[in-house]
Amino acid sequence: MKMIRKTLLILALPLFLFSCTDLNVPPIDVVQDSDIFGSEAGIDSYMARLYSQLPIEDFRYTPLRGLNHFWIISPTSAVTGEALSRDQTSAITEGAPYWNDAYSLIRDVNYFLETLPEYEENFSEFEINSWLGEVYFVRAVTYKALAKRYGGVPIVESVLNYPEQSIEELRIPRSSEEDVWDLVAEDFDRSISLLLESNQTGRANRYAAAAFKSRAMLHAGTIAKYNDVSLFDDDNRLVGIPNDRAVDFFTQSYEAAKLLEGHYSLYMNEWAADDKEAQYQNFVNLFFSDNSPENIFVKEYSYPESVHGYDAYYIPRQLMGGNGYSSAICPTLDFVEMFDGLPKNENGQIDVFDENGNYRLFDNTMDFFADAEPRLRATVIFPGDEFKGENIEIRRGIYTNPDTEGGIPRILPEGSTIRYEDANEHIVSSTSATQTPYELYNGEVMNPAGLSGVFTSDNTNALSGFSIRKMLDPNLPQEYVLENRQDQTWIEMRYAEVLLNRAEAAYELHLSGQSEENYLQDAYEIINTIRERAGAVQLENSSQLNSIDIVRNERRKELAFENKIWWDLKRWRILHEEQNATYYRTLMPFYVEHEGKYFFDARLNENNYTYTFDTRWYYKEIPSNVISSSPNIVQNPGY
Repeated sequence: MKMIRKTLLILALPLFLFSCTDLNVPPIDVVQDSDIFGSEAGIDSYMARLYSQLPIEDFRYTPLRGLNHFWIISPTSAVTGEALSRDQTSAITEGAPYWNDAYSLIRDVNYFLETLPEYEENFSEFEINSWLGEVYFVRAVTYKALAKRYGGVPIVESVLNYPEQSIEELRIPRSSEEDVWDLVAEDFDRSISLLLESNQTGRANRYAAAAFKSRAMLHAGTIAKYNDVSLFDDDNRLVGIPNDRAVDFFTQSYEAAKLLEGHYSLYMNEWAADDKEAQYQNFVNLFFSDNSPENIFVKEYSYPESVHGYDAYYIPRQLMGGNGYSSAICPTLDFVEMFDGLPKNENGQIDVFDENGNYRLFDNTMDFFADAEPRLRATVIFPGDEFKGENIEIRRGIYTNPDTEGGIPRILPEGSTIRYEDANEHIVSSTSATQTPYELYNGEVMNPAGLSGVFTSDNTNALSGFSIRKMLDPNLPQEYVLENRQDQTWIEMRYAEVLLNRAEAAYELHLSGQSEENYLQDAYEIINTIRERAGAVQLENSSQLNSIDIVRNERRKELAFENKIWWDLKRWRILHEEQNATYYRTLMPFYVEHEGKYFFDARLNENNYTYTFDTRWYYKEIPSNVISSSPNIVQNPGY
């Protein structure tokens, strides 16, 4: 009797919980095929193993450390311009390889596909089809994770065994990138045809497979259209996809997204028209609703078996937990400026000056953001906004010059990256959270930097002038704001992304001259649907949707800080343009001592974080151990 050749979950382990530690693995001669494939419970344990290894880039993913890592510092938002991070001060590529783990998971899938038929008399056709649909889903997601990193990779659709097969047989060369994406599409199609409309939370149903296919085919379509990197092995194009495949891939993405129409919808439980507060609260709550009509595929956490530390790392300094972490990412002004409702100049940048070139003064810092798009406020904590019942104090310092009658001119030259204290004697600031209160001229005292920073020598603070709000749990007790103590659910696929996939694919099809449907009108209606929920300005008609950047920017706003934008910027092939000796900008609030008011200063980040993306990084380096063990694997360009 055959025995399972890969490690399996112990049967007693609660199903579909993803542990933060390695599983205890029984000796392989203990668990036999009949133990697993002979019962529904055994197959459920196998499925739990597959799902636990699925490459979901969630709370525990960072480019430097890869999937399911203990620390969630330097997330993707720290290298996309969404945020600044004290732990990531330059552009990077993904440091951790995703190769061996992928092929281990693919082997588990192939083993299941080959072994289940031997035990099919124990189960109904309904059960068998459902399980097959799930494993095809897992394999498609895994090959997609490989293709978006490496381009063409070896395609393995059967279990490889040594010594039954020779070393040469096991040294499978890379397939073309085009063939890998086609396999991904085929596996998703198999999954869609076999799966039912509903499944247990954390497991794929028919619509999850369609949603993931829409994401995958959109990625492939943009590579076909925008990538200009090539690598050939004889006539086999290992890197890059022929341009003439773009329309096909965009069409597949569009049609897959349409399959979800009528089955999922945007979360609108607290939403109300013309009510910014309701729209703000609605966007906050969509990430914490157990029965949201928007959630398509989620990864559940449950303390103590499976945990993360999202809140502990990203919460504002004044609410820091016992581990001593906070504000690990801070949204940039560049990101904030993408949104509606803020005072901007003719270049689309934040305008902090009056008609005389002096800073505009505000009684309260939140007055500056009074008309801001509710979705932005639900994504970013503004200086002075409320979170967990506290006013989040964010200040760069106190402006002490008594001569303010004629207005306060620009403090630093435009484009400066030096610190305020080095250029202006009228700035009182704080180096750390242990700050000395400053006595104002009227006898009152004030902390120069507020309770959450900016502290010039202590990076546990709002170093950009903002703090993150999205996905922070407003009801998490303070004693739980600890590393590896949070257990809120990660939403890997939500309907908003599917709509945005559809809108982007539709607009690309419109640009390519396809006329089977009114693609422009469809994209326009979707963008307005997303904007309506967000509380953003609506497009008046489809003619205003006159650039792919409008569609892309809507995606960047809606999916920010969800580990999606990193891959979007790469597949659009624009990351090297956006990051070319780039300084991201910040917005610094100051209290004016002799006016009792506030002003804001927009500037380049004063930490001198500079970002330049290397075009080699659009494709990852294939691990050296793979090359050395299989000499017919060709390395990617530039490595």
